[in-house]
Amino acid sequence: MTGDPRVDAFLSGQKRWGKEMARLRAIVREFPLQETLKWGQPCYVSGAANVVLIHGFKDYCALLFFKGALLEAEDLIRQTENVNSARQMRFTSLAEVVARTESIRAAVTQAIAVEQAGLKVPPRAAAATPMPEELRRRFENSPELKTAFEGLTPGRQRAYLLHFSAPKQAKTREARIEKHAARILVGKGLDDEP
Repeated sequence: MTGDPRVDAFLSGQKRWGKEMARLRAIVREFPLQETLKWGQPCYVSGAANVVLIHGFKDYCALLFFKGALLEAEDLIRQTENVNSARQMRFTSLAEVVARTESIRAAVTQAIAVEQAGLKVPPRAAAATPMPEELRRRFENSPELKTAFEGLTPGRQRAYLLHFSAPKQAKTREARIEKHAARILVGKGLDDEP
């Protein structure tokens, strides 16, 4: 696999987890995946499908397996209760990355096999995420926004519903809906690039 120079630049700028991420990159690059930069993070894809992403946080760095819910690795973690498909393998030191190299390889091998088999994580029911009253009212006043929202993937709908529902104040919920209405109208998800 040839490296993406944007990933080189990303890694050279990492102060907290640079060594750990470089080692994770070296392991993942042993596999027939294409290296790229997505969401500002090193991402490894098979065809058009995202397989694994390297990212860092304050207390750990991680490999994020996009369809981790389908993998059998024991050390995969659900980042939050709102995540349906992705799972993380977390690391807090270079020594830990080195010690877990074989389990990393096994997880990447499984993740590639899941993609090649065309397996999909079943989506959560949309009803599991309540719609805030402010969005319901906005849909009544803007049928085109409702149509555009319903045209989004279930995951994108859910991300918006969680984002819109999070604030305690109605004014803040309304402001969030207003801020993202144009993105919804053009079919963009909350985390999609502009």
